[in-house]
Amino acid sequence: MTQEPVEKYFGTPISEWIARVANELEVDAVGLWQIIPVGIDSFGLSDEQLEDFGYRCVVALLKRGAVPVKSSSDLPGWVPEMKYHGSHEEMAMRIISDWKAGKLVPDHDGLWFALLP
Repeated sequence: MTQEPVEKYFGTPISEWIARVANELEVDAVGLWQIIPVGIDSFGLSDEQLEDFGYRCVVALLKRGAVPVKSSSDLPGWVPEMKYHGSHEEMAMRIISDWKAGKLVPDHDGLWFALLP
């Protein structure tokens, strides 16, 4: 029997954390910078486990209706990142692949997920 990782500060199982990540969308956008560092610091993940965690979080956000977005200095609000399209799973796979390849940096200026009007 394999026990799933739990968050080190509050003991939240990883599956529960992933299920809850999209709840923030009703209040604010969720950034990739909020996902990857949590996987590393709070769950102690690396390599394939971290990639899977990121993938599952992104799929959860997309299934809740979030769109990959970036901020723009030219326009107010969020601007959809049009290079990601396809099924939720395909989009999440491309996003995680771009992150792994260094094309996406999980920081405040990076990729976010938001509910758009």
